[in-house]
Amino acid sequence: MRIDKKDTYTLLGDERDDVVKFASFLDRIVPHRYEKLNLVVDLLKYKKLQLSELLLFLKLSNYQRSTGHSFVFINDAMSIDDIPEEMIVVPTIEEAGDIIEMEEIERDLGF
Repeated sequence: MRIDKKDTYTLLGDERDDVVKFASFLDRIVPHRYEKLNLVVDLLKYKKLQLSELLLFLKLSNYQRSTGHSFVFINDAMSIDDIPEEMIVVPTIEEAGDIIEMEEIERDLGF
């Protein structure tokens, strides 16, 4: 796994080419190692990502967000209309950073 720490979040990326195994791996490690961090998951390499594959991350996304931290995905293969409301998927790293900043401000203001 590729890990890149930024000021307001940690970027996690898959070094292999198996989104199913990556989702399973993150399910195991995030609650123990990254629970107190805002996370961005880089899925840009998956140019043909299917909704069923994205949904493999739903439980983890809900868990991370329930701890009061952000969980954002980067991918541009899917239509925004196909993505469940509970998940945040943006097409670029810059937009992921912007989402994290906005959510931090909302949490600071008590929303």
